Amino acid sequence: MRSWRSWRLADWIVASLILLMAGAGSVAAWWVGKHSIAIRGLRAGVGDTVFYGADGRPWFRMDEQRRDVALAEIAPALRQAVIAVEDHRFHKHFGIDPIGLGRAVATNVSTDERQGASTITQQLARTLFLSNQRTWNRKAKEAVLALMLEQWLSKDQILELYLNRIYLSSGVYGVEPLSQRLFGKPSKDLTLAESALVAGLIKAPSALSPWSNLEGARRRARVVLQRMREEGYITRAQEASAAAAPLRIRPYRLAIDARGGYVKEWLRQQFRNRFGGDHPPDWKVYTTVAPELQQAAERAVANGLRRSGIRGAQAALVALDPASGDVLAMVGGSDFRQSTFNRAVRSRRQPGSAFKPLVFAAALEHGWSPVSLVEGLSSIEADGDEEWNPRNATGRGDENAIVMRQALVDSNNRAAVALQSEIGTRTVLRLARDVGLRDLPEVRSLALGTGLVTPLEMARAYAVFPNGGFDVAPRGLVRVVDAEGDVAHATEVDRREVLSPQVAYQMVSMLRDVVDRGTARSVRGHGVRFPVGGKTGTTNAFKDAWFVGFSSTVVAAVWVGLDQPATMGRDAYGSKVAVPIWAEFMRAAARRRPPQEFARPRGLDTVTLCRVSYLRPLDDCPTYVEYFKRGDDVPDRMCPVHQGSWQQRAERAVEGLVDKAWGRIKGIFR
Repeated sequence: MRSWRSWRLADWIVASLILLMAGAGSVAAWWVGKHSIAIRGLRAGVGDTVFYGADGRPWFRMDEQRRDVALAEIAPALRQAVIAVEDHRFHKHFGIDPIGLGRAVATNVSTDERQGASTITQQLARTLFLSNQRTWNRKAKEAVLALMLEQWLSKDQILELYLNRIYLSSGVYGVEPLSQRLFGKPSKDLTLAESALVAGLIKAPSALSPWSNLEGARRRARVVLQRMREEGYITRAQEASAAAAPLRIRPYRLAIDARGGYVKEWLRQQFRNRFGGDHPPDWKVYTTVAPELQQAAERAVANGLRRSGIRGAQAALVALDPASGDVLAMVGGSDFRQSTFNRAVRSRRQPGSAFKPLVFAAALEHGWSPVSLVEGLSSIEADGDEEWNPRNATGRGDENAIVMRQALVDSNNRAAVALQSEIGTRTVLRLARDVGLRDLPEVRSLALGTGLVTPLEMARAYAVFPNGGFDVAPRGLVRVVDAEGDVAHATEVDRREVLSPQVAYQMVSMLRDVVDRGTARSVRGHGVRFPVGGKTGTTNAFKDAWFVGFSSTVVAAVWVGLDQPATMGRDAYGSKVAVPIWAEFMRAAARRRPPQEFARPRGLDTVTLCRVSYLRPLDDCPTYVEYFKRGDDVPDRMCPVHQGSWQQRAERAVEGLVDKAWGRIKGIFR
């Protein structure tokens, strides 16, 4: 035997290839063995994809309407229709159809038409074990699994599993529940025309849904009938009769538990976006939603709408973990049974003054401080539209200058517009895009919330304040585990810094002031005693009411309005209709996610100022602590509002004389 030291390069290459082949063979053998066990288990029935709450407990199934039936309980016409249009050689091939594959390749090469070649067995393999990703690796696995299915199961067992698992539109899987929902009868009683309609949905279930595209579904049904006649299942007369037969479609009605309906369907859609319409058995989907918080959110929305007394009002609530972007709770309307439209993620409305914190944050990031003076308020004029003139909801607005903190506390419209004009609209838009608010208009009224946003987007935008300046992408799914325990998908926390920690904390301090003594002080009246910050929003004519706020552990956005924008009623302010919902939810959330004091970052200096004048305090001034980052101008003048001691009054008088003299000197050199 030769020593390994005498091996040539070719010897090493051959040995390496043998080892690689052995390793690949071992992996393949393990994969085949694992799926053989799973396929043999299908004889006892198929499980379902289960979604888990943030507490790690099973919460709901992918298909809450599912009802499996035996093949004998499915109308022969429906079985024949599916075979004719999806896989007419089903009873002749061994899982893969070489003839059909060759025909599809020839058609795709010679014409612009795209023709598929997946057999019913291959489709079942994909539905049960794989995703819809169009890769060669997936197609190879699909082919192997199809061969294994044909080895371990009979043709009738395969067809039965297929008809009970296939996705058929509008969240319905399987022919039995679709038949009940669509025609009000069991699948065994379907007529030829009805069977053709159901079979036709398999090709494009979403696009051909009879509830939204009945004409398209009927056109596809005529194709199915033609294929049935060509395969000898029906005569030409039967084809013509079925094609002309009237179809009585029942109105779309939910047949599932409406509790948590909005967030459950949103999570299902997140899964479908990743894995397609099919879903495998016995998979586990771990989510971020806390069922206890979801129940609290639904109670808060229901109670708030009832108390408001606004006829036809809808509401949406989204709660996130500000550190990770995890969606903790989501309510998309007043009643999922009446409307499945999820306003939390799909309804784009004006946020009004709830947008202002982004303007103020952009200014702080560009060198302003919380007590910088916003000037020229009385000179703000319309920008090409004489009817556009920002006024304050309180009627106050005669002052020509105001410090930023007070402007936010008062929700001063003129100050917000003046501030945006000073730092530039594009500066504000840049920050808005950084925190997930896109497609906003580049107009002066942007500062007053004239762009369109969703509640989910607003919750994401406000998370940047309590989390120290990070934009966090909302996350609903944490990971998906397949039947063998392998992780099929994982969603990592996606966060990036868009504000400095010092600016984020300055905004927290200012928004806490809004709650403690500003437009959102009704929050305290509703029993929220722990540290929170937030901002109300009310659009023109009281069409939309908002409150977006946060603790150290939860950020939540609440919107209230009518689906067709219209006045909700006199004085339908955010503080009156949105705040009560937010406060009730946050009180409940605090029990599960106890709030702490907001962590102050390094790089901030604290200075005691007069709360009225925002200048150096005198002895009798009401005071507060202001936070200044490096580069901020710290006030050095004394408060002119309060009296103080005689020494302070004297010092202030000298200060005034110096300021006057300095002003005259500057005037000489102008």
